[in-house]
Amino acid sequence: MYQQKDGYHKMAKKEGYKSRASFKLIQLNKKFNIIKKGYSVLDLGAAPGGWMQIASTLVGDSGVVVGIDLKMVKDKFPNSYFIQGDIFEEETIQKVKEIKEEFNTIISDLAPNTSGIRSLDHQKSIDLCYRALELSLNLLQFKGNLLIKIFQGEDTKELVDDLKVEFHYVKISKPESSRSASRETYVVCKGFKKRKLKIEDKELTEESA
Repeated sequence: MYQQKDGYHKMAKKEGYKSRASFKLIQLNKKFNIIKKGYSVLDLGAAPGGWMQIASTLVGDSGVVVGIDLKMVKDKFPNSYFIQGDIFEEETIQKVKEIKEEFNTIISDLAPNTSGIRSLDHQKSIDLCYRALELSLNLLQFKGNLLIKIFQGEDTKELVDDLKVEFHYVKISKPESSRSASRETYVVCKGFKKRKLKIEDKELTEESA
């Protein structure tokens, strides 16, 4: 397991990538084709910049990438913008909208500060996933894509079921570069239905007319 981890670290350094996490996005995109040339991409939990770097390359000169994180991303990538802020604060989201109103793809490598208590860490991860979904309802284009990281647990199925309400295609996938012992995995969502819905207490409800 650790030999594989070291291998990806060495490969990342050799290729000039920010971290081994870069390979997760490369592998998932190769399999599911969620980021294309010319796309606009919102990267939630962007620090230290590994996914921003890869997304910037994938969208090319005609695309745009916007990253958000509480921690600073110091590196600059072509056609990319970084916002230091909290994804739960409206002020941060307004800054995003000033750059781009809607996105083709939203990617989230968000993870909670782990406590070592599996159930608690899972619930914190679920909360971050629902925030990513909530932002998708407001910022994702019709037929757009969403990629989110999740720590697997008892609420995984409920999350996937909620995602299926909003997307035509939902698939759990663990990239080769993820450690086999890790509980993290990714949910790939394609074909956003763009319905007028919002999330309240993790339940999808119709907005009042």
